[in-house]
Amino acid sequence: MEKNYQLPLIMDFLKDLALHNERPWFQENKVRYEEAKKAFDELTNDLIVRIGAFDNSVKNLTPNDCIYRIYRDVRFSQDKSPYKRHFGCFINSRGKNSLHGGYYFHLQPNESMLGGGCWWLPTKILNVVRQTIVDQEQTFTQIVEDPIFKNLYSKVTYDPLKTIPRGMPKDFTHPEYIKCRNYCVGTNLEDSFFEGNNWMDEIIRRFKLMKPFVDFINDTVDDYI
Repeated sequence: MEKNYQLPLIMDFLKDLALHNERPWFQENKVRYEEAKKAFDELTNDLIVRIGAFDNSVKNLTPNDCIYRIYRDVRFSQDKSPYKRHFGCFINSRGKNSLHGGYYFHLQPNESMLGGGCWWLPTKILNVVRQTIVDQEQTFTQIVEDPIFKNLYSKVTYDPLKTIPRGMPKDFTHPEYIKCRNYCVGTNLEDSFFEGNNWMDEIIRRFKLMKPFVDFINDTVDDYI
């Protein structure tokens, strides 16, 4: 039987926050936020424990190491809403702000998702990862072309380049894998996903399935960070 993660408490708060994304409302509902945050902390702790069972590098993390602040940085954004509309955690052995790849979980009404890999890699590191994929094409394609993996994670980036980047072979057999701006995979989670009794088991299955992909990218990235 699925553990009670108090998802209705979290989701109800986030729904109301999306409708009233302003400081006075947030201050009036600070207790609700703290209750929702505590519930998400507990959920994140269970994710750490269960991911740690197959990825030893994360087992000593705490929720504080992984959970992002709900407060938005609005300095360079046209959207001046002060608060995020979701709770998110990045379970990453080198820290949630590291270039090192990890496992991301995002809880938001109608827009929940999970993902993993490396975001915002600098161009120099991106190019080395691309070259590694060219040099180890068979190893990489065995991971991402595996039918079970590909059925769940059909793309290895969310924002590919339109053309093959400079310096990469124009005749590479799998050009889509060297056009990536970021090396990450993910799946959306409908609200109905959380109505079942075993949704946490399914999340862990999906994270475990992406581990070889994350490991492949980290083997290169870690040499440069």
